[in-house]
Amino acid sequence: MVWASLARRPDVDVRRLFTDQKDPLHRSCDLFGLSLSWELDGPVLPELLSNHGIPVWASERDDMDPIVFGGGPVLTANPEPLAPFFDAVLLGDGELLLPAFIDALQSCRSAPRQERLLTLAQVPGVYVPSLYSPRYDADGTLIGVDAINTSIPASIEKQTWRGNTLSHSTVITPEAAWPDIHMVEVVRSCPELCRFCLASYLTLPFRTASLEDGLIPAVEKGLAATRRIGLLGASVTQHPQFNELLQWLDQDDFDDTRVSVSSVRAATVNPELSRILAKRGSRSLTIAIESGSERMRSVVNKKLSTEEILSAAHHAKQGGLRGLKLYGMVGLPSETDADVEDTATLLLHLKKKTPGLRFTLGTSTFVPKAQTPFQWQGVRPEAEKRLKLLAKRLKPNGIEFRPESYGWSVIQALLSRSDRRLAPVIAAVGEARESMGGWKKSYRAALNGELPAAPGEPLPRPPAWDEVIREIWQPNRVLPWTHLKGPLSQDRLQEHHDQALQ
Repeated sequence: MVWASLARRPDVDVRRLFTDQKDPLHRSCDLFGLSLSWELDGPVLPELLSNHGIPVWASERDDMDPIVFGGGPVLTANPEPLAPFFDAVLLGDGELLLPAFIDALQSCRSAPRQERLLTLAQVPGVYVPSLYSPRYDADGTLIGVDAINTSIPASIEKQTWRGNTLSHSTVITPEAAWPDIHMVEVVRSCPELCRFCLASYLTLPFRTASLEDGLIPAVEKGLAATRRIGLLGASVTQHPQFNELLQWLDQDDFDDTRVSVSSVRAATVNPELSRILAKRGSRSLTIAIESGSERMRSVVNKKLSTEEILSAAHHAKQGGLRGLKLYGMVGLPSETDADVEDTATLLLHLKKKTPGLRFTLGTSTFVPKAQTPFQWQGVRPEAEKRLKLLAKRLKPNGIEFRPESYGWSVIQALLSRSDRRLAPVIAAVGEARESMGGWKKSYRAALNGELPAAPGEPLPRPPAWDEVIREIWQPNRVLPWTHLKGPLSQDRLQEHHDQALQ
């Protein structure tokens, strides 16, 4: 969608670069952008800039260097660890924000760099990190992030697209990760508001594409190029007209079309949904249960009963699907070993009650995400042994278990909750970012004052490793992203946090 938005403009010549392909930079580059959907993608940026001859630190670029900008959910939630590398960060949805950003740049294209940055800072949703300065007390505790002058806003608000159309694939190529699927975004955000969920809280409000003006035309456009359609969203079946969309796809005209869906809410799974998806080539469904414990699902606001999970499995098999994939999580706030045992027990019960259906459990470790109610919580070290507990209970009983790395969850938390003091660590870790040892070594060097500081105003040393990753922060703590406004206020997020743990 970002590429297409730029490519349609007559005043922009745009190229796509892929970080794993060693693509050469275009011969003339005024803008260099990076979209981040996952924390662990961010640390590639210094190397990427260096490889293309762009100064790594924003403060070292001159009028002849490109404007380096970024966007995506990771940067919208908390751009501070990467802020010293960016000239501008676009917060929120791109449908209107990206054109406004380009228009502002075109209006001052020949101006000195600093004047261009000041112009960009006036665009709602555009954050220019160099124009905001973090303040620390004598102990190195963050006490604020302030605009450096009164001509720019004191805080920046995430932008929200409220149109009746959402995104869909604009490029289908054999070179892609999904080479022949036309992706159609059915919904954006999620109405469930699970307390840990960035995909829900950061992207509020829940929005749905119009069936007649958005979804059907998008599918028809994709069918001109491929016979595989992917329906995307955090909870696609909660679109109010999803059943009508399914019935439309059930027509004989689509007999040679394969349809797949992303994660669906378990309570919406019924025999008709399963029948049509099986008829259209889907082999399995994916549901997120988070935990087999009723108590834990209540803690995280997962409005889902054990009976609804059992029914989802029954309906999936009844409709002709072969497998059910479930997402779970360990290390959630207040979780006990008994709660994790409940997850294993539930999976074993599902397998017994629906013989012939293949079950897969993918399990991650809880990571505190900025702009969510659980941002004040930390990674719990007991999560690692709980992943092993699930493996021991499930694998010998014919259930495929796919755990995410506990260690890399720790690094995700480091990137999620840090401030600008992490930037020298990111720059120093370099190619060693592929190893846990590389991260720990670079962080120790920063704690010991052994790393070169980022150019510009020197910052104190970073806080202790455990303070960022594992410590439960107090509600009155100034957060690194305090100057960036998400959909809900910090007070409202704190209310949701307290409700969860009560």
